[in-house]
Amino acid sequence: MELRHLHYFRVVAEELNLTRAAKRLHMSQPPLSRQISKLEEEIGATLLERNPRGVSLTAPGQFFYEHTLQILEKIDSTVSATRRIARSKRELFSIGFVPSAFYGQLPLLVRKLRQKDNIELILAELTTIQQVQALKSGRIDIGFGRLQIDDPEVEQEVLYEEPMMVALPEGHALEGTQPTLAELSKRPLIVFPATPRPSLADMVLGLFHRRRLKVEVAQETNELQTALGLVVAGLGFTLVPEQVSRLKRQGIVYAYLADSSIASPVLCSRRKGETPSATMQDTNEILRILMEQRRTGHYAIGSCE
Repeated sequence: MELRHLHYFRVVAEELNLTRAAKRLHMSQPPLSRQISKLEEEIGATLLERNPRGVSLTAPGQFFYEHTLQILEKIDSTVSATRRIARSKRELFSIGFVPSAFYGQLPLLVRKLRQKDNIELILAELTTIQQVQALKSGRIDIGFGRLQIDDPEVEQEVLYEEPMMVALPEGHALEGTQPTLAELSKRPLIVFPATPRPSLADMVLGLFHRRRLKVEVAQETNELQTALGLVVAGLGFTLVPEQVSRLKRQGIVYAYLADSSIASPVLCSRRKGETPSATMQDTNEILRILMEQRRTGHYAIGSCE
């Protein structure tokens, strides 16, 4: 399948008439019909219902059309961004992150880097394992995650250990307490992300398993926000890093655990043995200041100059 086939199909789906679509594409109708038929054969599904007045989308065709639009729009935005970077002659600097690590001070790092005129900043939401692979391939320059990964090409620095909290639906019997894991194990658990693994989900499950506690996993989901939504719906509880509790979501209450030693690390991953660029040196210095602010309890943005 080639990109032009997606473009052909999009135009046909918009016109719902092969003659008009061919005219818009500056080609004759028979070759266009053959290309669409070839696309259907390759996919293994009928995308168009042919009739004397034109064509209509089948259910698979409607699905394919919607996703074709997303793909083509993503390609267009990527091309535009690439041209913008080429014109600006800025240095491209890419940061990978897990969502749960970006509710505290780390967004301030992004804010400070965005203020630099010589940097084009790219953000990529990736699990820690995906970050390691992206670092090795050169897709990102630095990553922020929660799992310790043993890889000879990547070095990891523990920025800080973050207490874990339990997210409960408002009005829950454990609201206002500091529950133990034994108490929580008697109730259904929601874990995230579901894939890829290992992830924070495995770290959470490990907390129970190491204490020989059986816990029922009511639901696995890929998104933190979805997990919180399921908590509001009463499907169970979920364990989250402390900084997530800053999300004031209606219907949810947060509580510290009875065991205050239960924590999740926030890790910074970089390529090992690489001479840091000027941008990386700036990043490291901003991080140093932010971590000092965290240690002292000072969170002022302006002081990170």
